[in-house]
Amino acid sequence: MPVPAPQLSDNAPAIQWYPGHIAKAEKALREALAKVDLVIEVRDARIPLATGHPRLQRWMTGKHHLLALNRRDMVPAAAREAWDGWFRERGQPVWWCDAKVGTGVKQLQQAAIRAGDALNARRRERGMRPRPVRALMLGFPNVGKSALINRLVRQKVVESARRAGVTRSLRWVRLGQELDLLDAPGVLPPRLDDQQAGLLLALCDDIGQAAYDSEAVALAFLALLSRLEASPESGASVGLLEQRYGNPLDDLPTGEPDSEGWLAAAAARHTSGDTLRMATKLLDDFRCSRLGAIALELPGPLLAA
Repeated sequence: MPVPAPQLSDNAPAIQWYPGHIAKAEKALREALAKVDLVIEVRDARIPLATGHPRLQRWMTGKHHLLALNRRDMVPAAAREAWDGWFRERGQPVWWCDAKVGTGVKQLQQAAIRAGDALNARRRERGMRPRPVRALMLGFPNVGKSALINRLVRQKVVESARRAGVTRSLRWVRLGQELDLLDAPGVLPPRLDDQQAGLLLALCDDIGQAAYDSEAVALAFLALLSRLEASPESGASVGLLEQRYGNPLDDLPTGEPDSEGWLAAAAARHTSGDTLRMATKLLDDFRCSRLGAIALELPGPLLAA
């Protein structure tokens, strides 16, 4: 059953975030691509399409491409299985990772090393000496690139935090004798023309908080939960709201969820009537998986139109 596209409220400001350091990093990134053999693209497993950069395929023409979906623990197994099939049909295998605990990281590393072995086999055929594969790790802000690198090298070599925009410059990291990794700052498109994708990025904290209104995003999240409930693969259930906060999400006479009513009632119970604080609490609970594993995007016939 198709999932209706999540919508921002009519009063919500446009989601837009393109700070100067990202514009500079994008230029450096395009130059760095000429020096690498392999691109490891990291996306957020909760929103695999929304965290795909629209220009990336054009930038990395001729480069080997590995797609890592980080935060695999935050989506149900049924959603992972559905995405596996969707990407496989398009000739793009994926590596599911959890940089926080290390799940799937070794498999990703081995895939990168295999790509390097193939590269060095071609170098030997041309009479050239083998060398470590040069890999560029890139993705949107806050999808976990730096945490993944730290997990790969088994020590903290690059700064990592649960906020967007921590990595500000390109830096090389040596991984044994077989792999050199280039960590790149998170790169967004110059404009978030797709406000549906912008909403999903805001929900997952993959763009800076200055880019959006937390109350508007929280209201849209409540509506999205209601719509996703029709797809069991998503793991979404409005019943989770009553279980955690003591307030059911009721429907309006139109059949739409009463998101504003729920936020006001939950704020009265938990944050002394402060709806902004309650919105922030709701978003933080989702981002920390306190509402369980929830996939905000689903593939194929379940994909939001």
